[in-house]
Amino acid sequence: MTDNSRENLKEKTKKGLYWSFFNQFANYGMQFCVGIVMARLLSPSDYGITALPAVFMSVAWIFQNGGLSDALIRKKNLKEEDLSTVFYYSIAIGIVLYLMLFISAPWIAGFYEIPILIPLIRVTALSFLWGPLNTVQNVILKRRLDFKTQTKVSIYTKFFSAFIGITLAYNGYGVWALVASGVLSSILGLLLNWYVVKWYPTTRWSKDSFRYIWGFGNKIMLASLIDTIYYNFTPLFIAKFYTPVQLGLYNRAYGYAMMPSQNISATLQGVTYAALSKMQDDKEALARNYRKMLRVTAFIVFPMMMMLAALSRPLVITIITVKWEDCIILLQILCFSMMWYPIHSINLNLLQVMGRSDLTLRLEIIKKLVGIFVLAMTLTHGLAIFCYGAVVSSLFSLVINTYYTGKLINVGFYKQLGDLMPILILSLFVFIVIYISNLFMTNMLIQIIVGAIVGGLVYLGGALLLNLKELDEVKYMLTRNK
Repeated sequence: MTDNSRENLKEKTKKGLYWSFFNQFANYGMQFCVGIVMARLLSPSDYGITALPAVFMSVAWIFQNGGLSDALIRKKNLKEEDLSTVFYYSIAIGIVLYLMLFISAPWIAGFYEIPILIPLIRVTALSFLWGPLNTVQNVILKRRLDFKTQTKVSIYTKFFSAFIGITLAYNGYGVWALVASGVLSSILGLLLNWYVVKWYPTTRWSKDSFRYIWGFGNKIMLASLIDTIYYNFTPLFIAKFYTPVQLGLYNRAYGYAMMPSQNISATLQGVTYAALSKMQDDKEALARNYRKMLRVTAFIVFPMMMMLAALSRPLVITIITVKWEDCIILLQILCFSMMWYPIHSINLNLLQVMGRSDLTLRLEIIKKLVGIFVLAMTLTHGLAIFCYGAVVSSLFSLVINTYYTGKLINVGFYKQLGDLMPILILSLFVFIVIYISNLFMTNMLIQIIVGAIVGGLVYLGGALLLNLKELDEVKYMLTRNK
């Protein structure tokens, strides 16, 4: 890779990260604000009921994508027949999945003894009939590192979803407000994607293309399937062993803990995978940029999660009222688990960039076996103990995920931990400072304002004192391109 091409890739990556971050934070802001309104209008039971269809939808989406999108993004010489083949596959699988969910809806509702799940699942699953039409458009935009267009489409659809959801919730439609907003916004997203990327299949199905793409993508699909099923086991078991109210409380806590972590992870995963794939043949550059991405990610995510943990109580009670008070302790614990989520994602990204989707699958199997053991040991002892188990599982996953990155590019657990330790210690110090300062204030709104300001100043001051280079990287990302 020449110096000019490196610089060009750096600028494209910068633009991609800028727009992807803007997309995620705009979505995060809207999602957070809409979540406040919806939580005030709806009950924990409503959230608990709608969490169940979401479980089955998440699993089904994995089958529809099949890891083929990742294969298309990574492929060096992408042909028209590759795009058309994935397009036809996605449509066929989408139809099969909808029929399966439509038929199985009464059995699912009977198992949980919640009759309304029948229409909820059947309506929610409609998105599988038109969702595949977005697959190729999204691949094309990611290969171009054109995250600006994706950001615009995403923001339009989120505004539309918020308007529909809040309007229906205000008019007393309950759980249907959550379902309808998701289904209708997916239709708008489809229309906008086809408007900005005017692609349609021009060739037939190619057996050779499918064999190549499936050979890479099927292992990613299985790894994603294991990961999705594992994380969605929780609401399934909580719904069976506890009440819909407790499921709703856990779902809210998990949702708030995942919101900053998952949004940043989604941003970095999309951009870094496309960018790192372009330097897959240069291991030295790959390792150097990989470590930089890890540090910058931690520099952003760790303090956010620690501030959220420290301010959980005043945030929950002030924003979504005291009826959600029981989710506070769950949210605080889960923040210590979810802070590692983006680090896990980037580690797994590296394996896919290197073409080792088989290792991704192997790691997921090992991690989930341990996770299931932890789940079995903790779930019946209460939700707080279960959340502590999630922290243990997350730390174990860090050790496992870094094993093969150490083998492939010599950036293993100890090297990564050495890179991240100053940021981790500084973030934990921010948590302690905010937590102690809140003890001297009774007004919760004041706690939020003062805690956020003090935490931000302590973190930035500490970063300058420790001379953390990641601060310069963030400044670079925020500057305008020449």
